[in-house]
Amino acid sequence: MAKSKVVRQAAAKAREAKPGKKTIAKNRSARHEYFIDETFEAGIELTGTEVKSLRERACQITDAFCLIRGREAWLHGVHVHPYSNGGVWNVDPDRKRRLLLHRRQIDYLDAKLRQKGVALVPLELYFDEHNRVKLAIGLGRGKKLYDKRADMARRDSDREIARALKEMSR
Repeated sequence: MAKSKVVRQAAAKAREAKPGKKTIAKNRSARHEYFIDETFEAGIELTGTEVKSLRERACQITDAFCLIRGREAWLHGVHVHPYSNGGVWNVDPDRKRRLLLHRRQIDYLDAKLRQKGVALVPLELYFDEHNRVKLAIGLGRGKKLYDKRADMARRDSDREIARALKEMSR
């Protein structure tokens, strides 16, 4: 009797602990290279073997970028590894992929991208709560070298403060 109750409690905790999204890949250098002003969530047009490949192992988005051409948003430079059991259904791993955004969002982003120094940067690729592949993209302005140095100095000082607080609490 007690064992089944423990099993039920463990199952309930597992259901509660299920995260809303499962990260596939993060572009960690994006926040180092750009000031991110706004973020958007976009779907990606993928083939079945690409989705299976993303479930199998992560992809690479560090050199990726987004463009708007012909009133459509496109993702360039993402390498999705070929699916191990894909055979002839595997597509080119470095092909450009269409982003699924609303028309108003695309028009808004197109107007913003016409400004000097603004770029559309992929930030994170993940499965959402409905197991669909989503891409978080950010509208960013490029950082200068002194901005990057200031961020590094701020991170170092925050780390030192956290270390000192940890020593005080011991």
